[in-house]
This record gives sequence, C-alpha cells and structure tokens, in this order.
Amino acid sequence: MAEPMQTDDPVASAAAGQPKQKQKVDRLTEGRDAPWVEKYRPKTLDDVAAHKEIIDTIKKLTHENRLPHLLLYGPPGTGKTSTILAVARQIYGGAMQNMTLELNASDDRGIDVVREQIQDFASTRSVFSNKFKLVILDECDAMTRDAQFALRRVIEKYTRNTRFCLICNYVSKIIPALQSRCTRFRFPPLDEGHVRDRLQHVVDAEKVKLGPGGMDALVTLGGGDMRRTLNILQSCHMACDVVDEKGVYLTTGNPLPSDIESVVNWLLNEEFTAAFQSITKLQIDRGVALVDIVRELHPWMFNIAALPPKVRITLVEKLADIEHRLAYGCSEQLQLGALVAAFSLVRDDIVAAAQ
Repeated sequence: MAEPMQTDDPVASAAAGQPKQKQKVDRLTEGRDAPWVEKYRPKTLDDVAAHKEIIDTIKKLTHENRLPHLLLYGPPGTGKTSTILAVARQIYGGAMQNMTLELNASDDRGIDVVREQIQDFASTRSVFSNKFKLVILDECDAMTRDAQFALRRVIEKYTRNTRFCLICNYVSKIIPALQSRCTRFRFPPLDEGHVRDRLQHVVDAEKVKLGPGGMDALVTLGGGDMRRTLNILQSCHMACDVVDEKGVYLTTGNPLPSDIESVVNWLLNEEFTAAFQSITKLQIDRGVALVDIVRELHPWMFNIAALPPKVRITLVEKLADIEHRLAYGCSEQLQLGALVAAFSLVRDDIVAAAQ
C-alpha cells in the first residue's frame, strides 16, 4: 500500500488535516487581507470593549454554570454577537462547532426550521459532555410570528440540555412570551472612550497614519457602531495615504463640517434664490445628497445659541418633514426649496430676537 505523501512544510501539514471550508474561513478572518471587523472581533469576554456590567454578569453566570436563556438587544455594532460567541468559546473550547447552532437572518427561519432543524439539535444530548448545548438566533426580530410561537414551546421543552440566545435590534418585535422566558440585556451604543481605545488598538496594529481630526471624524460618523467605525477606518486607509478629517468625510460621502457651516450661513443670511443656487452648486461640486445635508443640519439647530426656542422648534419640525418626504422619493429640488423657504420664513423672528 502506498505511503502518504510527506511534506516538510509545517503549515501545509497542519492544514492537510483540516476541512477545506475551515481553512477558507480561517484565511478570510485571520489573514492579512481580512476585513478588520472580523480580524479584530473580540475572541474572549475580556476583549469586549464596553458594557462592563453586562459582561461581568454573564461571566459570573457562566463560571457558576447557571447561564439562563438570553435575549441580547440594541443597535447594530454594539457587541451582541461578539459577546455570545466569546461565551461559547469559553464554555466549549475546541468543541464549539459541535455544541452550538448559529442561525442568522440570512437563513430560512420560518416555522419549519424551528420544528425541524432547531428542535432536532436541541433534543439530542451530547454523549461526550455533560454541558448544555447553545442555540444562537441572530437577528431574531426578522422571524415570523408563527416561528416565534413555535420556538416558545421548543425553549420550554428542551431547557434541561439546551440554552437559547436570541439577538435582535428591536425588542418590540419579539413576542412577550419569548421575552418572559429569557434574561434580557440591552447593549446601548458604545461610548466615545471605548470606541477611541479600540480604534487606537487597530490603528497601532495596522500601522495606519492618522491625520488631524481623523480620529474625531471616525468617532462622529461611527455613531457608537463599532462595526461601522472599523469599516470606515479600513475604507479610508485603503483610499488615502493619511486618515484625516477630510479623507474620512470624502470616503464616506458625508458633507464636511465646513460645508455644513457654509450652508447654515447661506440659509440664515442670503436671499432665497442666492441660497438655493449656492446649495445646489455645493451638491454638484461635492456630490452630496440633500438628505445628508438635512441630517447634519439637525445638530446645528441645537448648537446655535442665538436661535429663539420657538424658531428652533419650527425648524426642527420642518427638517423632520423634509427628511420624511425625501425618504419616500420626493424631488430633491422641491425639498431643497422647502428647506430654504423654512429658514426664510423664520429669518425675521431671528433678527427680532437678536435685537
């Protein structure tokens, strides 16, 4: 019988015993060209950047082997999936693939999947381990109500040997019967300090050249979403030699703060036609959408101290109406006219208040 082929390459020898799919995943998430979101995803609970109270509670429950069914909810990019995957690695180690079932919103998760795939996994006990199994349902607010009602009974029936972790953005879309069976943890947007610390770690590891205002721009545009912030950083690093404020805003297509300052100046000081033409020219030159200008104008309304409360209320209400109409596909030119008109109508009130 022919002997197996020998190789002097230790990497090739180690890879020879792994499935091809596993090797491919490793290269995608750990290689030099991997997305930074996956490359720097926390591997342990100690690596999770924020939510200290939640992490400490889950650590204690895991250490005492008293982990309940979990419901993790909050905005995207705040560490929900990373937390439960870190828990799974801590509990199962190398047996994680066999002891966990992870389903995402991209998978078919109708009532048939609950009755077949999830129930089959939850109903079987592990022969070589006395630990419970873990079912992770990511973005479970996309599940149909029928599937949620079916899942309610599955959770109740197989509690002895299976734990369920439901992850969603909107807890209001989860039926009360499922919520009552889980311990709920809310993951709020990450605060600025934790985002800066994690960004600095990635910047140092990848040798990114940060320019003036680059870090502040990343934190502002990320909005507490670590996934979005890292994607912006990687995109800007690939597009620009130096990650500075201008590069970050141009890469993402957002208007620069200086552009918004110019828009505010035109709206408050120029005549209707001149302001309309100036903003139109800015949109053409910078390639900026009106909805981005409206969104960036909103915080300015609260930063201008000279605005009387009544005027500020009127403008914020008008901005909300314009954004709503833009979301439904109304003409940008018409809505730009409505924006300039709203400021023109309150200009007299602003002047009277200043005097």
